[in-house]
Amino acid sequence: MLYFARGNTGEDKSRRLLLLAVEGSQRKGSDAPLGPARFAHRHLCRCRGANQKESGESGESQGPVKRMGEKYTWVKDYEEGLLNSAVIKKPLMVIHHREDCPHSEALKKAFVAEKNIQKMAKLNFIMLNLVEEPEDENMSPDGFYVPRILFVDPSMRVRINIVGKYNNRLYAYEPDDMEILAQNMKKAKVLLHTEL
Repeated sequence: MLYFARGNTGEDKSRRLLLLAVEGSQRKGSDAPLGPARFAHRHLCRCRGANQKESGESGESQGPVKRMGEKYTWVKDYEEGLLNSAVIKKPLMVIHHREDCPHSEALKKAFVAEKNIQKMAKLNFIMLNLVEEPEDENMSPDGFYVPRILFVDPSMRVRINIVGKYNNRLYAYEPDDMEILAQNMKKAKVLLHTEL
């Protein structure tokens, strides 16, 4: 069974942004038309700023988040990850962790040490670190625990069929599980066929 990922607001904001990106790529002006990714990025930044003003946030960054490797580009949040995944046609790899969790730290070290995983992450995935849980319940199909890793297809379907080896924590990986994670990354690289 697969689940569609949803945006933070409960409405399918990411799909709306993707449609706006496609429309933006078709616009003609005095200059070259905006490409889908560039248009979507501009629009997403405006939406994020508007949401922050509505919720009373200052809009300033809370500082750098410790990430599981700096060799590739990480997206800033779940919405941006979904949008980039859909536009670029690469799966989104979502790593849920906590900075104060020894299990998360151990997984981070193992993840960074694995050259094969690093190469696949750089070439084949949109990467997202999540310290805070998104409001999308599809990102916690078997509960809230860290560390856990889920994959989202560019069609915005959470790949709940790609699991680790633990029956009580389906999406958990430990330092000794890097071979399983590499196999699961290979599975996630094979995109779903959503055409009817």
